[in-house]
Amino acid sequence: MIATPRFPPLMVGVAAEGQGDPFDLAREMAARGCDSGTIVHNVQADRLRAAMVFAPEITIEDAMAMLPLCAVGFQNALGALSPPEVGVHLEWDGGIRVNGAHCGRLRASAARAGANEVPDWLVIGLDLTILQTGDNPGEAPDVTALHDEGCADVDSVLLLESWARHCLVWINRWSEEGNAPLHAAWSGLLHGVGQPVAYAGRSGCLLGTDERFGMLLRDDATTHLVPLSTLLGEDR
Repeated sequence: MIATPRFPPLMVGVAAEGQGDPFDLAREMAARGCDSGTIVHNVQADRLRAAMVFAPEITIEDAMAMLPLCAVGFQNALGALSPPEVGVHLEWDGGIRVNGAHCGRLRASAARAGANEVPDWLVIGLDLTILQTGDNPGEAPDVTALHDEGCADVDSVLLLESWARHCLVWINRWSEEGNAPLHAAWSGLLHGVGQPVAYAGRSGCLLGTDERFGMLLRDDATTHLVPLSTLLGEDR
């Protein structure tokens, strides 16, 4: 039986029933006006899914800092529980890599708002593969699971609790110090810097990010800025 996770003060856990998607449920709850700090979760033997609700007081372009913040929080959480040789890196679009292979992702959704408007809510979702299933697990060399990377002893509920705590630490630091410390931490974990990438119809070399975490993509003649808010997609 999977234990009920315990979260820090100001955070409230809500379990998604059955195979329910915490990300979708969190969006529904946020649209109905649930409290900021609500964490909807679904922990299964092969998969950990969770979503954190925010109520921004800043524009969507600035509030999207919560995506890299939750990503760094996850890296810190897994780093605290896994063996020291396990490497965790983060992709600009929310992908999570463990020892170089895809192991999960974070994503974002928000209430509709213009670039200079404050959204009513923002949800950051986490989806992590704990154990590969199917007929031929492990046949894709670029896809992995925690159990395949030396993390079989990492308890998924403890990882979820740790993620919440580390995110809260980063939220407090971000509130007091702004983007700079978070940007430094995230940049050090960013996967693919200096390598060719393609995104939103553009391709080039990933130079890194600007101070608001926008992708700096260099092609033959120009450096393009791709705002982090483009990851919200059409489901905003």
